[in-house]
Amino acid sequence: MTAYAIAHLRDVAPHPDIAEYIERIPSTFEPFGGRFLVHGAQHEVKEGAWPGHVVVIGFPSLERAGAWWDSAAYQEIAPLRSRHIAGDIILVPGVPEDYDARATAAVMRSAMSAS
Repeated sequence: MTAYAIAHLRDVAPHPDIAEYIERIPSTFEPFGGRFLVHGAQHEVKEGAWPGHVVVIGFPSLERAGAWWDSAAYQEIAPLRSRHIAGDIILVPGVPEDYDARATAAVMRSAMSAS
């Protein structure tokens, strides 16, 4: 099942380390089947606050995403980003192609009526 690395990065400012990080990151995730889905795009906030930037990298599975994050290649370049940009990063699985939110709602309703 597809998985995603999602970063919410704040206080992004140009720096030589950031340029190097951006140049090098694709070679760290490509061996794990990763690819940028969102990178450097302007976003439109519809509700709440979302200062900063959004990055989404897609992977074939959560296991591959985790292997990328833990890889020596990525861990070598991670400080280039983390020394200069505050942010939150998560790895999250996607839903199967046949996912139906109505089934999730039915389970929720059933649990609520049982309480």
